[in-house]
Amino acid sequence: MNEDGRMRIDKWLWVARFFKTRSIAADAIASHKIKCNGEHVKPARELKVGDQLEIIIGQTVFVVTVHGMAAQRRPASEARLLYQEIPESEARRLREQELRKLAPVPGSDLKGRPTKRAGRLIRGF
Repeated sequence: MNEDGRMRIDKWLWVARFFKTRSIAADAIASHKIKCNGEHVKPARELKVGDQLEIIIGQTVFVVTVHGMAAQRRPASEARLLYQEIPESEARRLREQELRKLAPVPGSDLKGRPTKRAGRLIRGF
C-alpha cells in the first residue's frame, strides 16, 4: 500500500474478502466483472478511498464504496470495515437471495458425479 492511501484493486478485493486469492480477483477484473467508478479497469489500477466498485460474483452484484485500506488480509469482521455497500444494492441483493431460496435453480441440489444407475438412465434417453 502506498503512503497516500492507495492500493491495487486486485489486492484490495482480496483483502476485503470478496475473492479467495489475488489471482482469482485479477481474473474477475480481466473478465470485466469489476467496475471502478463505472469503468472497466485493469488489475493494477490504483484504488483510493471514496471509489465506487461494482462487483459481480456469480449471480450476485455488489455496489460498494471504498472506506479504507489494509496492508494485509484480516478476519471478515475487520474486512467489512473497509467498504460500505450502498442501500439500493443491499436491498436488491437480499431480494434476489430470497427469490433464489423460494425458487432454486433446477439441478442446484445435485452434487458430484452421477451414480452408475443414474448414468445408465441418462444414456438411456
